[in-house]
Amino acid sequence: MIGTTYRPEPALSSGEDPVRYARVLESVYDATMSGRKPPARPRSVIANSWSRLRELGVDPDRCAVTSTVRSSDLEESRREAGMSEILAEALHGLAPIVGPGDANLVVLADRCGRILWRRGPRRMLDRAERLGMVEGALWTEESVGTNGIGTALAAGVAVQVFSAEHYSRSQHPWTCSGAMVRDPRSRRPLAVINVAGAADTVHPSTLALVDGVARLAEAALREQHRKDVDRLRMISAPVLARADGPALVADRDGWVAAVESMAPTYRVGLPTSMSGGEHWLPGLGSCVCEPLPGGWLIRPRTPRDSESECADVELDLRDERSMTLRYSAEVGRWRVDLSLRHAEILFALAERSGGLSAAQLASALFADPSKTVTVRAEMSRLRRRLSGVLDTQPYRFAESVRVTVLRPNVREKFLPSSQAPLILACR
Repeated sequence: MIGTTYRPEPALSSGEDPVRYARVLESVYDATMSGRKPPARPRSVIANSWSRLRELGVDPDRCAVTSTVRSSDLEESRREAGMSEILAEALHGLAPIVGPGDANLVVLADRCGRILWRRGPRRMLDRAERLGMVEGALWTEESVGTNGIGTALAAGVAVQVFSAEHYSRSQHPWTCSGAMVRDPRSRRPLAVINVAGAADTVHPSTLALVDGVARLAEAALREQHRKDVDRLRMISAPVLARADGPALVADRDGWVAAVESMAPTYRVGLPTSMSGGEHWLPGLGSCVCEPLPGGWLIRPRTPRDSESECADVELDLRDERSMTLRYSAEVGRWRVDLSLRHAEILFALAERSGGLSAAQLASALFADPSKTVTVRAEMSRLRRRLSGVLDTQPYRFAESVRVTVLRPNVREKFLPSSQAPLILACR
């Protein structure tokens, strides 16, 4: 979590008897599922998960894996995910608790909850297979109930699920500890690392270890990205030296490696389907784009005329795990992945077409109009990413932009992690 200190909450505290605690959880589970008052309250992350599933009408006695993929499709998913580095990092970091003599296995799923790899002792792999925890299976909450993979994705935090905290009765003999790996550049979910094992082997430190390994995987991805950008910078140096006008070099995700005769910038928005030739890019206007090994040489041709450029912006907030802003105009299309905070801001501006002052935005986001410094900092970052889309004084979408907001059909699923007053009111 950026800007916060988050400590994963294990299912039970150090020194607590797991057998006794499992009995308590079973009575809590039975009472909750039958509609009676439970003898104790489940942890908030578990209670929220159960609530989501009951609202969807999921039957706890019939949760089962129903979605798998063919081996050829699985291999394609692995290649597209590009997470072999994460797998290696996870296996290395979790070696102390996952080995031939241990009762745990490591499961790596993609950002959609699809299991891509499993590693562990043969006997545990066989047990997991009988449960449906196999490569290619979809382990979202909606598919199999509360679990370390699906609930980590739904809640956006590392989570340990012990015994009867699982929504599906068939999973009560298990414990699992899952943590998301986010793209260190966009903070978008990339994968979930999950350690699963027999319920009687639960340990409070497992969750902290899994979360720590996820953070190490993010650091490794960040370092690899830095090396890739440095390599692109060296490759492009002779090309930029021969440039006869403004130019920049960016990697395939738009991260800038070098600029020539232009103001420094960190990132440019690239079309979702990039090819050589002329493209319209946000903040740069019409550009000639030429492929380089690992990136693009981008040469602006004319400044963008923001008054004449008419564009459609689609703010897609239907799934908090993949929030995007899609820009479409006659001269080009592009997409930007959004953080929760930026999604909140853009929704607020879309709701108030006349615009909002910094104090009004602070009230909508924090219920505190004095937090204008925080708002201005966020708006500065957002306007750099969406150059030409947003105006100031007051903050608003540009007059040339037509905005459409896509929300989930179920009101309670609208940005469920947000605590902004505006979003709470809409939910």
